[in-house]
Amino acid sequence: MDRFLGKFSPYVYAILRIVSGLMFASYGSQKLFGFPPSSQPGAPLDAMMTLAGVIELVGGLMIAFGFLTSIAAFIASGQMAVAYFMAHASKGFLPIQNGGVPAVLFCFLFLYIAARGSGVWSIDSLIGRAGGRGGHAREDNLPANG
Repeated sequence: MDRFLGKFSPYVYAILRIVSGLMFASYGSQKLFGFPPSSQPGAPLDAMMTLAGVIELVGGLMIAFGFLTSIAAFIASGQMAVAYFMAHASKGFLPIQNGGVPAVLFCFLFLYIAARGSGVWSIDSLIGRAGGRGGHAREDNLPANG
């Protein structure tokens, strides 16, 4: 697959960053504005849930647009780790049992994005920030596989 998709790696990564950022932002807009509507009852909007909603909405949009991506993704990853242990871990050992699969996936996805940077199709790359490395971290750090 590397020979077939390898040349598209920076663009596939950009799509991953954009889609995951927008999905994360939708959780924040749902908490803060009730949009999109949910069939499940939401938690009351106290100070902690408001902060979570702001991190999800603003951080998700920053990740999607590629603006200060590594910082936003690192904060979002941490928030998802905290959310998992505060809201899910006490309901069962495995994420599939306790409803924590999205939190775990977002946590590790955003940790990867924080490490890799914004890549192509990002505000960071347009303004020349170090986080907009063009998405070539793999090629810079690993030998090529003929």
